[in-house]
Amino acid sequence: MNKKITILGAGLVGSLLAILLQKRGYKVTIFERRADMRKALLSAGRSINLAMSVRGWAGLELAGLKNDIEEIAIPMYGRKIHNLDGSTPFQQYGKNNEAIYSVSRGELNRKLMTLAEKEGVEIHFDQRIADVDININNIIIEHSNGEKTSYNDHEIIIAADGAFSSLRNAYLKKDRYNYNQFYIEQGYKELTIPAGEGGSFLMEKEALHIWPRKNFMLIALPNNDGSFTCTLFFPFEGETSFEKLKTHEEVHHFFNLHFPDALLLMPNLIDEFFNNPSSSLVTVKCSPWVHEGKNMLIGDAAHAIVPFYGQGMNAGFEDCRIFIELLDKHPNESWATLFSLYQNARKKNGDAVADLALQNFIEMRDLIADPDFLMRKKIEKELGKLFPNRFNSVYEMVSFSHTSYHFALSAQKAQDKLLEKIMLAGDFETNIINDHFKANLDLWMNEYDQEISKIIA
Repeated sequence: MNKKITILGAGLVGSLLAILLQKRGYKVTIFERRADMRKALLSAGRSINLAMSVRGWAGLELAGLKNDIEEIAIPMYGRKIHNLDGSTPFQQYGKNNEAIYSVSRGELNRKLMTLAEKEGVEIHFDQRIADVDININNIIIEHSNGEKTSYNDHEIIIAADGAFSSLRNAYLKKDRYNYNQFYIEQGYKELTIPAGEGGSFLMEKEALHIWPRKNFMLIALPNNDGSFTCTLFFPFEGETSFEKLKTHEEVHHFFNLHFPDALLLMPNLIDEFFNNPSSSLVTVKCSPWVHEGKNMLIGDAAHAIVPFYGQGMNAGFEDCRIFIELLDKHPNESWATLFSLYQNARKKNGDAVADLALQNFIEMRDLIADPDFLMRKKIEKELGKLFPNRFNSVYEMVSFSHTSYHFALSAQKAQDKLLEKIMLAGDFETNIINDHFKANLDLWMNEYDQEISKIIA
């Protein structure tokens, strides 16, 4: 194999993959369309905080960055729900005090790029990829001055350049290329709750805060400086939407009506609302992810997803880990074979995590304040404690394990059937001490086990 690899995109996934490949003796060059974020201020309004979970940590551990990032990560042990009536119940994520971690996207990206360069990776900034000839692996680079040059000093190209990947755009010209792009009606706008006096946190620090309001919601994740990065997920059009909030008075009235406790903590709301962009949210599914033994897609370039499960970065880092593990396991195989193995391992999981993310949006905005849903979540945790080797909720599979996304999505129907039977039987907390109910529960768990066995088979 030629040892020269070009990666498109110096974002989180591209930088991590470059580090992992460079450590294995490859000569990696990255082309990034943006300026070097380490030398410029991060553009406001597009830096949704990351929710790092098990899959993401595993990728960082491979790169030797886990300890560094743990120092800037804040554990979030559950959701803090802000209801309109003023109540703020807490919903724990895991049954064993597990947490997901709030991490600054910009800080993590800067650390990854710096480590990549330290390992010997060359990163070229302000280099927009205008076109890719996928058959001869030639890329056309448009420089910041408008000039265009070609580049093909590599054996393979790996595109980690996000939801609007230039390599994937080239794939669209292929015969029988499958591509689906779906926008939800909601967009997002970043806002801020600043730190209190002396860098204090004005809300619970170790929680993901959610203001669920059916068709829209506000969330807030903690930062190390005491502030919270807030994101308003809100329809672009309609009776209650971005298009209807045109004046300072309308925005203030809207927040006072729907998020009164948050409004009290947002002194810069008006400026941020009108200065920060309203950005769209897209899901992308496509196939194939690879072209012969010449180039391939990874991360959002292969499977862009909405952020509601906090799995975009985690899934991309897992792509990197799986690809590197295949490379380590099959050092003498051709790139074509490795690409095929990678696609077979990850394509169905990329599709599954996209579906899971869309489903979790409905859960976050509509269901988390619903009494039946809250009872279901409570029963899930109790089942996990009663049957630790047989039951793990879909959320816990996704966030706190390396269980495949595809399996987690497939298991959801079986869990729905099981929990429906339990809830129809009446009050779980009363029933669980009843011998007749326990006998039925054993029967239902056996049926659940059979369903899971079919999925595994």
